[in-house]
Amino acid sequence: MFQKVLAAEDFESASISVQKSLTDLNIAEKKFVYYCDQALVLLKESLRENKPFDLLITDLSFEEDFSKQNLKSGKELIVEARKLLPNLKILVFSGEKRPQIIKELFSDLRIDGYVNKGRMDGKNLKTAVETIFENKTYLSSENLINLRKTDTIELTSVEFSILKLLSEGVLQKDMTEILKQRSLKPNSLSSVEKTLNYLKETFAAKSNEHLIAICKDLGVL
Repeated sequence: MFQKVLAAEDFESASISVQKSLTDLNIAEKKFVYYCDQALVLLKESLRENKPFDLLITDLSFEEDFSKQNLKSGKELIVEARKLLPNLKILVFSGEKRPQIIKELFSDLRIDGYVNKGRMDGKNLKTAVETIFENKTYLSSENLINLRKTDTIELTSVEFSILKLLSEGVLQKDMTEILKQRSLKPNSLSSVEKTLNYLKETFAAKSNEHLIAICKDLGVL
């Protein structure tokens, strides 16, 4: 099992959940901080002492307060941590549920595991740490199902443009000219209406507003 773990979490309740999970796993040395800057300092110190951390657990969002910070998000911390310790194992513990965001964490930032904050997060945290220790990636079944759903959705340039314009408040009658300016076809008013109806059926949306909300939740927009 990991011997040295660093956790960055700005809410005490979530930090307690992480602390209990690591204690249950008999982690020998564990450090907890509330700011990303503090986490980075400890990572640098561990490297100078030639006793680097084995695992970093971090949230994605950190609320700003009176203490000015250079690193304002878990993503920024992960980027800097990777520069210092390329082989550091990283587990994200967050309330973020949008599949596209989670997918990018694995593909772009090369995280090793993702756990959603929620009712079963303590159990999932322990499972995630154990899984990562075995050099495997961890993602809960719920997150995996949502990712697979988005993988099956392939939007054309026209479909994505219409969704984007709709989310920006552009009226359907004004979309045709914008599509023409972008050399996107079909671009008639009737084709815009047909595309929106098709997208609502695809995403099981009851209205245009509902369609945009669903697409944002799925990370399509």
